[in-house]
Amino acid sequence: MLYNYWLYNPRQVIMSKIVYNSFLLCIVSFLTLFLFTIFIGNIVQDLGTFSLILVLSSFGFSSILTLMSGISVKAGGSFTLTAILSFPLTFPLLLVVIKVSKFAIDGLAFSVSVQYLLVLILINVIVTTLSYLLFPYLWSD
Repeated sequence: MLYNYWLYNPRQVIMSKIVYNSFLLCIVSFLTLFLFTIFIGNIVQDLGTFSLILVLSSFGFSSILTLMSGISVKAGGSFTLTAILSFPLTFPLLLVVIKVSKFAIDGLAFSVSVQYLLVLILINVIVTTLSYLLFPYLWSD
């Protein structure tokens, strides 16, 4: 651990983990959408908005879970502690994603979804900024 602390910048580590996890989650999300479209049929009316929601929610979930995983590792906990710590942060994100996904599936106008997309973007910015600022303190312990 000391070698990694000497070799890498903690801010670069957390941002690379967030980007990697969000990229991986985006791939899984779009693959799942593709498989649902093949087996069930395309029920999404506004595919552009739904794709934007998939990307933003993937980034949000990956940033929250990456930060909470780092906290739980430093606390000496297991995956259970990560789930307990991340639940209060993922719940508002999940509520916004469900509501705006419903709008995209129903095919409502993009102007209806704009305020929820802004909330989704703000949640992502807040969590990513907190990760960027707080992870060096976790890394140094």
